Amino acid sequence: MQASYPPSSSSPSLQLNQNYKGHGLPKGKEREQRASIRFKTTLMNTLMDVLRHRPGWVEVKDEGEWDFYWCDVSWLRENFDHTYMGEHVRISHFRNHYELTRKNYMVKNLKRFRKQLEREAGKLEAAKCDFFPKTFEMPCEYHLFVEEFRKNPGITWIMKPVARSQGKGIFLFRRLKDIMDWKKDTRSSEDQKDEIPVENYVAQRYIENPYLIGGRKFDLRVYVLVMSYIPLRAWLYRDGFARFSNTRFTLNSIDDQYVHLTNVAVQKTSPDYHPKKGCKWMLQRFRQYLASKHGPEAVETLFSDMDNIFIRSLQSVQKVIISDKHCFELYGYDILIDQDLKPWLLEVNASPSLTASSQEDYELKTCLLEDTLHIVDMEARLTGREKRVGGFDLMWNDGPVSREEGGPDLSGMGNFVTNTHLGCVNDRKKQLRQLFRSLQGQKKTPN
Repeated sequence: MQASYPPSSSSPSLQLNQNYKGHGLPKGKEREQRASIRFKTTLMNTLMDVLRHRPGWVEVKDEGEWDFYWCDVSWLRENFDHTYMGEHVRISHFRNHYELTRKNYMVKNLKRFRKQLEREAGKLEAAKCDFFPKTFEMPCEYHLFVEEFRKNPGITWIMKPVARSQGKGIFLFRRLKDIMDWKKDTRSSEDQKDEIPVENYVAQRYIENPYLIGGRKFDLRVYVLVMSYIPLRAWLYRDGFARFSNTRFTLNSIDDQYVHLTNVAVQKTSPDYHPKKGCKWMLQRFRQYLASKHGPEAVETLFSDMDNIFIRSLQSVQKVIISDKHCFELYGYDILIDQDLKPWLLEVNASPSLTASSQEDYELKTCLLEDTLHIVDMEARLTGREKRVGGFDLMWNDGPVSREEGGPDLSGMGNFVTNTHLGCVNDRKKQLRQLFRSLQGQKKTPN
């Protein structure tokens, strides 16, 4: 994940003047008349491979005009308000994505949404948002935190910088003295000169009973693609992975990052890390493992609870994210599972790593990106009624999407099954062949 950024104090309105850079075709030219799609990206990883191999797509360098830009989040801050985009142009982030992807904003929005649900639908409905650990923003909620800390002496807390990634700046603590030391350190730090005096962190209750496999802690990386916030239209990818720590879990050594942090960026610096073996399981393997241990019903419940996390978290920012038709976003969700098979949302990444750590990882990310581009649909091939495209399943389309044909179950019998298949078979090649064959057939058949 690239570090997110705070909102600017004023967001200039989009107007056309000599300062604006235009992208796309002159007005009046339809999408399907384009001979090629001009793309731009600064990311040199699997993404570049996928874009360069896509038929009819042409790379644009430097200041050339583009139709599709997979941009760095920092580009948005500097250029979004000064860029005029043609009707068909697409860009890979929402303007204020940080409402979901900065740790402090995510928690603020989830807390607000929970209160709203309690007012409008009651405590039972609000309890469906209880999937994030107790969290305080530091330093502004320090006194509230101290109050909570003193209620539960001896438990473990984790401190995370709100806008850093790859495990940087994270530490665990059990004593208030450690926080006092942290405040002193951050105040005197040389690299803070041009920023706020104390870097913003969140203090979060550490989940002390994580589910372990082979004695090791892990978390899950799951991919969610949002094409629109108003109305909310979100797709869930079937594949993802579990990321394991290299060292057996224990609460006796809270300073050992190889025990507590599962980020690949951290684990690969471990002395006994094996680059070829890595520390990942694909989600299919993980789902099968859980089913063999706990039975299919327990696994269904767990994965359904994860679906709830994806939808509720997106709904919590639905009214604050600027839903621009030019924007889409591929989010990387980080989920931790505890010993009771309860999933917890750790964070949402606006720029999930697209660099492969193994051949299996490369294949997953290549297929993920190819299918993302199919749904973004610069080629204008889809009808807009698809419920599955490659490895993606449409899970929300201004309301829940039914797995069965024929739409939602309105009988009140509770037979509704959400159209999600996380960790299930991903026969994407076969599905894409059938999909594009049928779309081709529809074009040939006159109405």
